[in-house]
Amino acid sequence: MPATSSGISRSRKFAERAIPVLVFDGDCGFCTSVARHFEKRSFTPLTIVAWQRADLRSLGLNEAQAAAQVFIVTEQGVFGGAECFAELMKIQGDPFHRFVAWGMRLPGIRKLFAWGYRRVAANRHRLPGGTPACAMPPENSADSRGVAGD
Repeated sequence: MPATSSGISRSRKFAERAIPVLVFDGDCGFCTSVARHFEKRSFTPLTIVAWQRADLRSLGLNEAQAAAQVFIVTEQGVFGGAECFAELMKIQGDPFHRFVAWGMRLPGIRKLFAWGYRRVAANRHRLPGGTPACAMPPENSADSRGVAGD
């Protein structure tokens, strides 16, 4: 099976989705706010689902992966973390968002954006809408080992 930028193998079954699926942490108020933002403002149809209520297997994900970062599943593959947001920009279709997506994937910018994503994810419980339930497990915990990174 081909691997995506997230390092996750994907099958043809879920790679042929006509409508992209955004998978987020439904227990996190901050994550829910961000997902709702995209739901309201997306120029392209988008299915938004909390990983706790998603059929993760059909999306090519497992619980540990979904708990570790946000994902978008598109016809092109599965994108997690910072790459998820770059792909969200790309699928909007208009020239401005495509340009932003291209910029987000430039080598130096990509690393910076991935670093920023990890900082936000690690501190999301401190952000507006965040709660103690939003806190991520420590990087060396059993829940985060073996999870694909950005």
